[in-house]
Amino acid sequence: MSPIITVDRLNKTYSVAVKEPGIKGTLSHLFQRRYRPIVAVKEVSFEIEPGEIVGFLGPNGAGKTTTLKMLTGLIYPTSGQVAVAGYKPFRRESGFLRTITLVMGQKQQLIWDLPTMDSLRINAAVYGISDADLRQRVGELAEMLSLDRQLTQPVRKLSLGERMKAELLAALLHQPKILFLDEPTLGLDVNAQTSVRDFLKTYNERFQATVLLTSHYMADITALCKRVLMIHQGKLIYDGSLEELLERFAPCREVTVEMTRERSPADLATYGDLQSLDGRVAHYIVPQEHLPQTLSRLLADLDIVDLTVTDPPVEDVISRVFEAGAV
Repeated sequence: MSPIITVDRLNKTYSVAVKEPGIKGTLSHLFQRRYRPIVAVKEVSFEIEPGEIVGFLGPNGAGKTTTLKMLTGLIYPTSGQVAVAGYKPFRRESGFLRTITLVMGQKQQLIWDLPTMDSLRINAAVYGISDADLRQRVGELAEMLSLDRQLTQPVRKLSLGERMKAELLAALLHQPKILFLDEPTLGLDVNAQTSVRDFLKTYNERFQATVLLTSHYMADITALCKRVLMIHQGKLIYDGSLEELLERFAPCREVTVEMTRERSPADLATYGDLQSLDGRVAHYIVPQEHLPQTLSRLLADLDIVDLTVTDPPVEDVISRVFEAGAV
């Protein structure tokens, strides 16, 4: 199967005007401007297969949104090649625009004072969707998103979570094959985030849509993405499975032990880095290379009721990778 998205040595450099302070700097800037290059994306290459959900991770300013804008044709690359469903995005051909959608959590396309359904009718007219197809698609998507009466209410009266669902419905009305999602759960509460994630998972399974997702909420990534791309200072530093990344960069495990009786902190500290002790429950942080020996000692020496070993939070692992700046 051929990749649906191909990115080959993609680069984007901006020229930014440099202005010295003061009146002299202002006059010089007015008559003889100087510029300096800002590299936003540098030599980025990857491929995505049809139907994949891929997480795109990076700190603020890493180049994620710039890359998405090049993939959707909103900005031209400085150099490199991009192909999305066989199209060159910057040409903005009609067939390409019908194949993709871009959802940005901090932007909206719905008209603020109109009911959602009126905005959907406008979108349907833009894409040439018939009334019968509009009713069928709105009905199907609204059911998946648990939207009903909200479609007849002005957008300004919807909650943030309801508005995000309505934005997704509008973005998917033309049944795109490829979804570019930039922080789709930004600012939503936990319940709304879960609802959006469940919808995206169901949509991907039902329509075999390809999804490239950026998010600062690691719960979005862990729930939806088996594969992640990581970008740092404009460079792609990792392309692979999330599971492998966590296994490789999680140097410690969290071990929780419940004992039949209470022990003193001094006794328990001999087994490792004791983080907390609450009655009969002790919590340790154990380096991965010492885990087998530590577990053997705990099981041999203590009367244990329950023992659990868990990974550290995903956020900590990802942060450690970005601090290193390479994989």
